[in-house]
Amino acid sequence: MVRRFFTFLFLFMIVAVLWQCARRGSPSGGPKDLTPPVLTKTEPDSMTTNFKASRIRLYFDEFIKLKDIQEQLIVSPPLKYQPDITPQGGASKYVEVKIKDTLRENTTYTLNFGQSVQDNNEGNPSSFLTYVFSTGDYIDSLDLTGAVKDAFKKKADGFISVMLYEIDSTYTDSTIFKRPPNYITNTLDSAVIFKLKNLKEGQYKLFALKDEAKNNMFDQNVDKIGFLQDTINLPTDSTYVLTLFKEVPNYSMAVPSLVAKNRIVFGYYGDATDVKIEPITAIPDTVKTKILKDKDKDSLNFWFTPYEMDSIVFTATNERLKIIDTFTVKGRKVETDSLRLNPNQNGSLNFSDPFFISATTPISAIDSTLFFMTNQDSLAVNFTTKLDTTENKVDVDFTIDPNQSYQLDLLPGAITDFFGQANDTISYYLSTGSYADYGNLRFNITGGDYPLIVQLTDEKGALKREIIATEPKVFEFNNLEPSKYLVRVIFDANGNNKWDTGNFLKKQQPERISYYPDIIEVRANWEMEQTFVIPK
Repeated sequence: MVRRFFTFLFLFMIVAVLWQCARRGSPSGGPKDLTPPVLTKTEPDSMTTNFKASRIRLYFDEFIKLKDIQEQLIVSPPLKYQPDITPQGGASKYVEVKIKDTLRENTTYTLNFGQSVQDNNEGNPSSFLTYVFSTGDYIDSLDLTGAVKDAFKKKADGFISVMLYEIDSTYTDSTIFKRPPNYITNTLDSAVIFKLKNLKEGQYKLFALKDEAKNNMFDQNVDKIGFLQDTINLPTDSTYVLTLFKEVPNYSMAVPSLVAKNRIVFGYYGDATDVKIEPITAIPDTVKTKILKDKDKDSLNFWFTPYEMDSIVFTATNERLKIIDTFTVKGRKVETDSLRLNPNQNGSLNFSDPFFISATTPISAIDSTLFFMTNQDSLAVNFTTKLDTTENKVDVDFTIDPNQSYQLDLLPGAITDFFGQANDTISYYLSTGSYADYGNLRFNITGGDYPLIVQLTDEKGALKREIIATEPKVFEFNNLEPSKYLVRVIFDANGNNKWDTGNFLKKQQPERISYYPDIIEVRANWEMEQTFVIPK
């Protein structure tokens, strides 16, 4: 009996041990790895002089991976051909760089890897990783520091290229359009500070680019640019600030396109105010034409009465610049644009915003006797209508009262377009809340030079309200939707009631903008007053 008991106990203990071993569980793990990869060795050594190699290897203390290496690797001075970087797509304990260019003589090169080298598990970047060598007898050791900011936005873009051009016998103002710089670095994704290192003594021009094509040259149509007016003499202890802006491109007309049976679009760059578009192909006398600028795009719409066409030859003449372009637009099967009306507000009305109705085709006439407006008590509301042919809209002006509902009826024929199409019966239902549903903001500004444009934007920078002033005053923004706002102040130096950007070749910096440092939260039924002391 005793023997059976011990045999049973022994079997029970074996089963219990095996069951514990077979249990599934989640490993508790240790603390999260926050340590970036450590560079342990380079071949050839970093800071090598009289460099002759075509291959560089960087070894690390753990497995690494490469992220966005083609975008993040900055070679200064720039190479004509992008080096081959391996391995990509897998983990490794080294990075290999194969140079495909013939290197310049007596030149210090810097390879800045940005944050592209990361540990394989947690993605911790090895920030500020650089490799330096010289094809001459010594390493250049001067440096230059500064910051970038955006001329219009509160926060500058990430990955801004900062470039130094040496002033020599070949340098002109057009050099930045034609060749890469002598030295280059870039800001990181969330930083605005830059540092150019391993520079040699001399005179330089300093630029910043949001280099969309990543070709280390300025493309006016797409890139933002910042430039320093003065020449930089190295060595220097000064710190420099570059203000980035997007230029108004030089005028040019794009190839037009037939987008509808009754509309041809002429896209353009720059200022097309003085452009005249004319068909030189004979078209039937019954065909009517009209040109309207697209309010949302840099394009001109050539509207025409539809007819069977093979092609039309046009001239686009910029009378101010004396530029004439000739284009041929071929016919194809496309639909016809038809009249559609779109109110700028639908449902809830804002007390401070005007109400208007825009159209998808050119409006040619309105009949105000076919517009009717009543309130929630079915009483007639006094209003006026006005056709704005430039903006292609009908303004409807009336007194907007709180806690009220409105019905705006358009009977057939109230709005007629260029092609003789008229609206069917349409009703717009509009309403307002209480003044208590909104907030009021008063702003005092001191230290700024007038005239000023004070703008209220959302957190993304979209314009909500603006006030223009030629002399000191209290800026009142009433009946604001409860939300978070930014305040920017434009110093309208030329008094044209808008912000003007800069131009590099004309040596013009953009008009100055200052942002109120804090986000302003407007709440319902609140009165708020703030003072902004403009920094010098």
